[in-house]
Order: sequence, then C-alpha cells, then structure tokens
Amino acid sequence: MKKNSFIEGTIIATLSIFIVRAIGIVYVIPFNAIIGERGGALYGYAYNIYQLFLSISSAGFPFAISKITSEYNALGYTKSVHNTYKLSLKIISFISVIIFLILFIFAPQIGELIIGTSTGGNTIEDIAFVIRIVSFSILVVPFLSVTRGLLQGHKFIASYSISQIIEQVIRVLVIIVGSYFCVRVFDLPLRYAVGIAVSGAFFGGLFAYLYLRVKVRRSEILCDKSSKDEKVISSKDIIRKIFSYSIPFILISLVNNLYVTVDMILLSRTMYDILGIGVEIGESIIGVYTTWGVKLNNIILAVSTGLVTSLIPNIVSSFAKGDMKDVNLKFNKSLQCVFLVIVPMTLFLSLLVEPVWTLFYGNSYYGPLVYRFFVYTALFGGVYTIIVNTLQGLNKYKLVMKTVILGLAVNAILDIPLILLADKIGVNVSYGSIVAAIIGYSVSIFVSIYSLKKEYKFNFKNTLGKLPKFIVSWIVFVVSILVLKLVVPTELDNRLLQVPILMVFGVVSFGIYIFINYKNGILKDVLGIDLKKVIDKFKRK
Repeated sequence: MKKNSFIEGTIIATLSIFIVRAIGIVYVIPFNAIIGERGGALYGYAYNIYQLFLSISSAGFPFAISKITSEYNALGYTKSVHNTYKLSLKIISFISVIIFLILFIFAPQIGELIIGTSTGGNTIEDIAFVIRIVSFSILVVPFLSVTRGLLQGHKFIASYSISQIIEQVIRVLVIIVGSYFCVRVFDLPLRYAVGIAVSGAFFGGLFAYLYLRVKVRRSEILCDKSSKDEKVISSKDIIRKIFSYSIPFILISLVNNLYVTVDMILLSRTMYDILGIGVEIGESIIGVYTTWGVKLNNIILAVSTGLVTSLIPNIVSSFAKGDMKDVNLKFNKSLQCVFLVIVPMTLFLSLLVEPVWTLFYGNSYYGPLVYRFFVYTALFGGVYTIIVNTLQGLNKYKLVMKTVILGLAVNAILDIPLILLADKIGVNVSYGSIVAAIIGYSVSIFVSIYSLKKEYKFNFKNTLGKLPKFIVSWIVFVVSILVLKLVVPTELDNRLLQVPILMVFGVVSFGIYIFINYKNGILKDVLGIDLKKVIDKFKRK
C-alpha cells in the first residue's frame, strides 16, 4: 500500500465517488420494480432515521482522525497517531452502542412519531421492524469511518476509495438479491424484503471495514516506530482535539439530515392526521420524497460533491496564505459552475420528468407529479453545500451552525402552513413542503453570503455581471426542450423507449446550450474551455 500524491489522490477519490454514485443511481431501477412505492416509503422511513443517527455517531470523526493524523505525522509523533486511532475506536464504541440501543429499544415510538395512528399502509410494527434491522449497521459503519480517517491522514487514498466501492457493491448486492428472493421466490411480507434491503448497510460496512483492517495490518502504520525523543501527547489532549475537530462537522451533518427527517415526519403527519389523505396515496408521495426522488437528486448532488472536492483544499491553501482575493475568486468560480452545470441539469430533470421517471421506476402518477418540483431542492441544497464547505475552509464553524439551524427552523415553521395552503389552492400537498425546504435553504444561503461580504469583503460583481448571459442561455435551453416536446413524445409507457427519447433531448438541448455559452464566452470564462481549439484538436487526431 503506497501513499498517493495530491493530484493522484484527487483523481482516485473523484473516480471512486463517480463509481459509487453511478451504482447508487442504477440499482434503484430493479429495486423499485421489486418493492414498489409502498416498499420505497418503508425503506425511506427507516433509512432516513438511520442516516440521522449515523451522523451523530460518525459524521465528524473521519475528518478529525485524518487531520490529527496528518498533523502528528508531520511532527513525527508516531506514538500519538497510534493513540489517536485507539482512543477514537474506544469513543466510537461507546457512542455506537448507545445509539444502537436507542434505535432498537425505541423503534416503535419512532414509527408512531412518523405515521401516527394511520392505517391501511405500512404499520408502526413494520417501521419498527425495519428500524431495528438497520440499527445493527450503527455497530459497524462508524468503525469503518474512523479507519478511513486514519488512512486518509496517511495519504493512502487508493485503499480509502476502494473501500467505498466495496461497501457500495456489497450493499447493492444484498439489497437486490435479498429483496428479490423475499418477494419473488419466497413470497414473504414486504417488510422482510425491506428489512433485508436496509441490512445491506451492515454487510457493506462490514466487508469494507475488514478490507481496511487487512490493509492497515499489512501497511504496518500502527506499528510502534516512535523514538525516545518523541514528544508525548496525553490521552486527555488527544480526546479534546478529537472532539474539537469532529463536533462542528457532527452538528452540521446532523442538522442537514434533519431537513429530510423533519419534512418526512411533518408531511406524513399533516397528510394523515389533519388532511385525512389515504395512506396509499400518502406513502406514494413519501416514497418519492425519501427514497426514489432522493436517488435521482444524487445525480445533481454528485456534481456539487465534485466541486467541493476541488474547492476546499484550494480555498484552505489560499486562506492559509492570507490571499482572500484568491479565495473570493475561487468562490465566485464555484457559483458560476453551479449556474453553468447544475441549473440546466435541474431544468432538464424537471421538464422531462415523465420519461426520466418511467425509465428508472416505470409508470407512476405521483412520482413525476412530486419530483417535477422536488428536484429543485437538490439545486438549492447543492449551492448551500458549496457555501458551507467554503465557510468551513475559512474556519467559520459558528456561522455555519447558525445558518444551518436558522434554515432548518424556517423550514420546520413553514412546513405545515405551506402544506395546508397547497391543499387549499388545489395543488399537491408535497409542494408546500418543497417550498418550505427551498425557503429554508435560501435563508441559509443569503445569510452566509451576506456574512462573507461583510466580514471578508467578498465581491460578487464578476458573477452578477455574467448572470444575464446565464439567464439567456437557460431560457434558450428551456425553449429548446419545450419545442422538441411538440415533436417527440414523452409520455410513452415503454421503459426502453425512454432511452432514445432522452438521448435526443439531451443531445439537442445541451448541444444548443453549449453552443450558446461558447458564443457568449461563458464556457471559456468559467471552465477555461475553448471549444474551437477542442474541435480542432479532435479533428487532427
């Protein structure tokens, strides 16, 4: 196992993210066909609760271990690196067991909190059963996260990345094979199929952790190579440093996960307890909101993740040098990348929701209806992800916490009133919850940008100056799709036909979009791409 350089590590990490995301997007096609909308709702109930509690147990620990390991390695404190890892395992053991017991013991109460006393769909017992199954993952995945942090701190990015792929492959195999045999072979109740599906997190985490433990043992990075002159860092100081580094990330991740969880609970309880909407309809909507729609949103969020992967080290480096002008420039470039890439992707998925949804999940009434607007939460969430990571790179943890909590509070306060308003004016009730989430994100974005402008004198003239060109290109992009829809049918039932349909729309609309942004200079200004040179080079080859 060899250490990876910065560039090599970035390439490997980005490639692994792409592979993991691709697997995560593709597997939902057969999974949806096996468990359906009701099963998707049940999966979402349990998995979102699991993600919420997982953020408590492990969200900030990989970062903390990686940072401390890098610091101590640079100083030659080999023994302190070993102590950091051992102490982290002890801390995570305690936290994981506590969270496991909470989930396992109080699973029925959590199920009741989510759906109340509604009948006719998934029951409290079903939700409790699935939550108890997924709770076992809490006993494994946090240990995997800590070990990844150790390897990342030693710059073993290849092993770190391979473990992510192993985890995802095993998880998906368990989900597809397990749920298929439950439903199609043994004809077991749906909750058993979903229970096996959520257990994929346990088995994926276990296999990835065992792989990393073998790598750690073979690398001998935990062997005692300390010298007699090495400075001894006390366990108390190491523990204090672990928590000081990890707690901000844990809180931020926790609050971000609360966005989905709060929306899930408030939307379901409002539909069932106040509006009296049937469980069958309600769970079709919730399934989109917590499982199927989220999977499609990952297409957009993957681009945001790629931007953040490149953005953060560059911003940290410039900030460390005191070059705030360069930090401001890179932040503006990131926003411009969002405008150039993520906005048209969002518009494409929204305008062509019928063929996209049919391709992935088959025919559905509520799927396209809800996702047409739900996709915009990924756009606003992606923008805020970039802003949050920028603030973290500037060590503005308190500001991050304030903006995240403020946005979540606004979202939670507006959820029920806007859901009731949506019902009153005759649109789908989920639109109220979607608007509440977008407003919550917008408040967080506005406060963050205002603070950057006020404290660090950030200037956004460069981005604002390009905004009219972006708007024109978006309008042309939308018009090209709408005109094409007059010629090419988009509401066919055959799933395979959706592939050529989406290819035609993609080639034509994005082709026009790229050409417009080439002519107005945006493509070169933002990405540094001279399309004419690229075409000439391609012709020569």
